[in-house]
Amino acid sequence: MTTIRSIELRLVGLPLVTPFRTSFGEMTHKECILARVETDDAVGWGECIAGDEPDFSEEWNAGAWLVLRDLLAPALVGRDVRIEDVERRLAFVRGHPMAKATLVNAVIDAVLRAEGASLGSYVGGVRERVACGVSIGIASSTERLLEQVDGYLEQGYRRIKLKIEPGTDVERVRAVRDAHADILLSVDANAAYSLEDLATFEALDDLALLMIEQPLHHEDLVRHAELQRLVSTDLCLDESIRSAAHASAALELGACRIVNIKQGRVGGILEARRVHDVAATSGAPVWCGGMLETGIGRATNLALAAMPNFTLPGDTSASRRYFAEDLTDPFELAPDGTMAVPSGPGIGVEPDPARLQGCTVRREVVEKE
Repeated sequence: MTTIRSIELRLVGLPLVTPFRTSFGEMTHKECILARVETDDAVGWGECIAGDEPDFSEEWNAGAWLVLRDLLAPALVGRDVRIEDVERRLAFVRGHPMAKATLVNAVIDAVLRAEGASLGSYVGGVRERVACGVSIGIASSTERLLEQVDGYLEQGYRRIKLKIEPGTDVERVRAVRDAHADILLSVDANAAYSLEDLATFEALDDLALLMIEQPLHHEDLVRHAELQRLVSTDLCLDESIRSAAHASAALELGACRIVNIKQGRVGGILEARRVHDVAATSGAPVWCGGMLETGIGRATNLALAAMPNFTLPGDTSASRRYFAEDLTDPFELAPDGTMAVPSGPGIGVEPDPARLQGCTVRREVVEKE
């Protein structure tokens, strides 16, 4: 058990190397909230995966800041907390899993640093390196997309994921498949389609895809199950999975055969581990999704991806995929398409003080009154 002395919140902003476009918008920079939890024994870090706008989910930075500052952080500061207690301490706030994950992960990081234990070992990781894929945003043209795919394959990425939207889908995916017959290839729709687009999914079904990710509305498990019965390609759910209960329901209904686990989307490392276990019991493979995290979130994701049922390459790409200069030491992709899981205490990394200060847009500290 440890006492939490203070919680510092920072809104940080980093420019992206290249714009990243999905079916719900284009990003040119990454802005996120970091939490620094100081205990009697150590300091821990957590990263909120919410974005500038409530597009991927209903959570966004401005709202998450208020929830963290005015509700969640005061519930922890000045209290003795064990890892096993932290979720219960925050349960009085309904929802807001991204905000909660920020503090859950930071507390876990602080406790493990004090104990000298790594996050990978804590969650039951079984590998020192994890296989990495890359997510490619909607390109300006098919030719540009093919250039990007070639470049990422040359770097060693083991799986290519293409963002798609209505009108920018089958033709481009087919072009990539024609150019690379044997690669692991998947698509991500970010809920941009409906069952009326069945012809599109039937066309995609002919392209030997690893999966079709989140094709329909995130709340509609029933129609996902109907679509899964109509196509042979495995469906994967992302936005629909916000807890282990959601994962269990989706798999039982047949709404998907693969689960994308984003620990920040489900409320943090502890719930992510439960999602992993539910999927493993159901015989469904999982993989680690990404939200263009800084090194803080990237380190957390790598520890998670070291667990046994993470059998598919995830989206934990190298730091340089997104940032010219990360907040932490950069994560590098090995020529074999793998990345090392940090082995130091906690998440194994911490932000460079000067870099952190230079990227900080806003800062507040919550202390015991």
